Amino acid sequence: MTTDWIAKFEGLSRLEASVRDTLIRRSSEVTVPEGTVIFGPGKSPANLLLLLEGRVRVQQVSEAGREIVLYRVESGQSCVLTTACLLAYEDYSAEGVAETDVRAVAIPRDVFDELVSRSVAFRTFIFTAYSKRITDLFLVIEEIAFRRMDIRLAQKLVELSRGDRHIRATHQQMAAELGTAREVVSRQLGEFQRRGWIGQSRGAIELLDISAVEKLAAIDAA
Repeated sequence: MTTDWIAKFEGLSRLEASVRDTLIRRSSEVTVPEGTVIFGPGKSPANLLLLLEGRVRVQQVSEAGREIVLYRVESGQSCVLTTACLLAYEDYSAEGVAETDVRAVAIPRDVFDELVSRSVAFRTFIFTAYSKRITDLFLVIEEIAFRRMDIRLAQKLVELSRGDRHIRATHQQMAAELGTAREVVSRQLGEFQRRGWIGQSRGAIELLDISAVEKLAAIDAA
């Protein structure tokens, strides 16, 4: 495997030469098709994946089937839940789903354990990513507990649009994104539609007045 993927991950370029050699020699590149459940509750992680391309959605599913999206792993990132399970020798408590085709570097558990104990630079890389994601998760909890639903919904619509006025998402999927009930999302989307901000069709939302949605989304963005 070539070494050019190292540059995608901040911190790995500072690894000692011998550690870099071990990491490159004993890791492998993997591809995962869109829609694949990469890991799930009760399963033990065999590798730490460093994403080169694609996006993975990490979500919690309750016994009743209700979903909440915890975070997404993008290109140049690793999964904090996998890191936590590897460090604690515990099974997953949530699931990770490939939202797109994914290309990643897989670092086996034994290599992960060896480099964490052997290299200060590798430990720093792992725990820096870990601490940043934990902070992000606390922000998710704060949003669910304290922020107005209309503002959060507007922010999520802007985020998911990715510059496009058309969003492919059901009310249930939006509820999972926001950690709330589908009925709450349906009621709020209905209000947005009444104001002329959005249009709705089966499994899709169209932003008709994107400036109004963005204005609401920005109210408590600071």
